[in-house]
Amino acid sequence: MLITFLGTGSGAPSSKRNVSAIGLTFIQKGKWWLFDCGEGTQHQIIRSSLNLNSLEKIFITHLHGDHLYGLMGLLGSRSLRGSEHTGPLTLYGPPGLEKYVKAIMEISPVHLQYELTIKTVEPGIIYEDDDLIVETAPVSHRIPAYSYSVTEKPRPGVFRVDLAKSEGVPAGPLYARLKRGEIVELPDGRIVHGTDFVGPPQPGLKFAYSGDTVPVPEFVALAQDADVIIHEATYVHEHVELAERAGHSTAWQAANVAKEANAKALFLTHFSPRYENMDDRITMDDLLAEAQSVFPETHLAHDFLQYEIKRTRDTE
Repeated sequence: MLITFLGTGSGAPSSKRNVSAIGLTFIQKGKWWLFDCGEGTQHQIIRSSLNLNSLEKIFITHLHGDHLYGLMGLLGSRSLRGSEHTGPLTLYGPPGLEKYVKAIMEISPVHLQYELTIKTVEPGIIYEDDDLIVETAPVSHRIPAYSYSVTEKPRPGVFRVDLAKSEGVPAGPLYARLKRGEIVELPDGRIVHGTDFVGPPQPGLKFAYSGDTVPVPEFVALAQDADVIIHEATYVHEHVELAERAGHSTAWQAANVAKEANAKALFLTHFSPRYENMDDRITMDDLLAEAQSVFPETHLAHDFLQYEIKRTRDTE
C-alpha cells in the first residue's frame, strides 16, 4: 500500500496546505482509493502521481466542507475523460451523502459517463473481496462522522526451499505443488505434505484513518495493530479546550490513540494554520515533539508526502 497525502490542513486551504484528502494505492493492482475530498482535491491529484482513471472508491468521513467540497468537481472531471477510460466508481459515506450528491446533480446537471454507486455506511464491515476488508466505526465530531480501516487478508506463508532441499525434493513443478499445500509423491516413492514446507500465514497490512474526532475507544478498537494510523491533530495539547469545543484532537491525544491501538506508525494531519502562520510561540516542531513524547513513531504529514506501507515477511 502507498499513502499519498493530498491535503493536510484544516478548515480552509492555505498557502502551505490544502484541505483533507488522502490517496491509498494498491501498488500491485494498479488501483487506488480516496479518503475524503476537500475543495481542490482534483487539482492536488493532477499535481501528484495519481490518476483519476484508476480511482475505484471514495470514502467520506463526514459532511463538513473541508472533507467534501471537492467531490462534485472530481466526479464531473472524471466523467469528461470518457467512458472508455473510466470504470465504475463507488462512493461511501454517512447519511446525507447521497442526498447531497443527487441535489447538486439536479440543480447543476452532471451527466456521468460511468456507473456511480453511493452507499451509506454503518459500523462494521462495509466492503470485502478476496484480498481486502474495509470496516468503519463511528467517531465523535460535531456532526455524524466515521473512521475507516483497510485490512489485507492473510497471505500464504513462505515456501521453505531449504526444507525441500534437505528432504531431497527435486526442484521444479513439485515445488509449486508443495507451495499450494498439496500432498505429493516423490520419485523415490516417499509421500510428503506441502504444509510441512510452508511457513505460517503472513498477516496482511492494515491502514486506519480517523477523520475529524475527539479521541474515542471505537477508533482505538478499529485501528488495533494497524501498520499505519492517520489521525487528526488540529491542536497542541495546550489548546485542548479549543479542540474539545470544535470536536477535534490534540497531538498528544492522537499519540495516545496510536499507543493504545498498538500501531506501528502514526501520521498526524488536519493541522490548524495557527502553528504555521499565526502563533510564533508554538510551531509544528512543538506539535511533533508533543506526540513523539508519547509515541515515538509519529510523523507529521504534509501535502504530496508519500509513504509506502511495506510488508515484512517471516521466513522462520
